[in-house]
Amino acid sequence: MPPPPISNAIRRLRFEHGEMTQQELANRIGMTRQTVAAIEQNKYSPSLEAAFRIAEVFDVEIGAVFQWKKTGTP
Repeated sequence: MPPPPISNAIRRLRFEHGEMTQQELANRIGMTRQTVAAIEQNKYSPSLEAAFRIAEVFDVEIGAVFQWKKTGTP
């Protein structure tokens, strides 16, 4: 199965926010560290609610965390 067409800046944002660990982020958004790792590695797309929670933790707009990769289809 190909990865979802969504990329993210979670790893960079974690390090820009005091080298926050995946576990710390997971605790703040109510998810497991494994789920955060999968989202960060583009192996799993978060729910819209989880995406907004992640953006809120970093105090940025959701578009600063997640980007949609356009595919070749119109």
